[in-house]
Amino acid sequence: MTETFPKTMKAVVKAERGPGLQLVEWPVPQIGHGEVLVKVRAASICGTDLHIYKWDEWAQSRLRPPFVVGHEITGQVVQVAPDVTSVKVGDCVSLESHVVCNECFYCRTGRGHICENTKIIGVDRDGGFAEYIAVPAQNAWQNSPNLPLRIAVIEENFGNAVHTAMAQDVSARYVLVTGCGPVGVMSIAVAKAAGARKVFATDVSDYRLNMAAEAGADLTVNALKDDVVAAVMEATCGEGVDVLLEMSGAPSAIDQGFTLLKEGGEVALLGLTPGPFTFDLNRHVVFKGAIVRGIAGRRLWDTWYQTRGLLESGAVDLSKIVTHEFTLDQFDEAYHVFMSGESGKIMFHL
Repeated sequence: MTETFPKTMKAVVKAERGPGLQLVEWPVPQIGHGEVLVKVRAASICGTDLHIYKWDEWAQSRLRPPFVVGHEITGQVVQVAPDVTSVKVGDCVSLESHVVCNECFYCRTGRGHICENTKIIGVDRDGGFAEYIAVPAQNAWQNSPNLPLRIAVIEENFGNAVHTAMAQDVSARYVLVTGCGPVGVMSIAVAKAAGARKVFATDVSDYRLNMAAEAGADLTVNALKDDVVAAVMEATCGEGVDVLLEMSGAPSAIDQGFTLLKEGGEVALLGLTPGPFTFDLNRHVVFKGAIVRGIAGRRLWDTWYQTRGLLESGAVDLSKIVTHEFTLDQFDEAYHVFMSGESGKIMFHL
């Protein structure tokens, strides 16, 4: 007997151009060729969602409302298209948010994470802060039914931390993480698991710096209270750092990080800046011979296998990353807690 689904569902929507979001009744999506319908069990807020909520310069230039927001999703497959064989009804999945074409130059050369036709769920197509979401079957990553919901819901975001930290060799090196939101904290745990010599962390929130310390940071510095450059230079006996993992998108943190970078050092940039800003390219990159990488999403599907390996081996413990839980109709309160800097990952139950 074919299962039937409601015609409408609750969804958090970017209804119009401007700050804020709305909880509305929204059509339950219909699946097409190669797609699956996932009943969302949990979702979590990401920094990108905050850009959307605030309607900053990046959001204004990129987004085309109306659409359902949210791209960190876990749930259960409840319907599959006739041509889908990779997943089945009943599978527990986390979702890869980058929907790629599999046909462009980048996809065909093993770099699907920078596919030129990428559509991001919750940004370019309807997302998962809703009761149901339709996605290509290839975007449904199968989990063990025993994987805790609090881990499954942040698996994709953990992939950002894994991709950023693993983009260069951090073993036996001094590593600086600027920005200790949840993905920054997770990147600290990854760097320590990969054998970093020492990991230093900066932020403007003592709450998040405490989380960084719990994740293994050897030194935490509040940029509002202390001289970041002086503190890290003292901790490295004047050497500076070998690797910068930039997670904040804050121009001041970026400048501090590059100032602390050794000649020939390596940088992985994940944080999104609010807009263009002045940067001393000559001093920070050219004359230092620095290697700088932009990090987009997760390598498909290398990063997902790395995340599975780190979790299953116990090398990284994410049990304390989710600090607050809300229902979907409490989304506004959840966003304000996230903006306060007094939280880790924030999870919605559906």
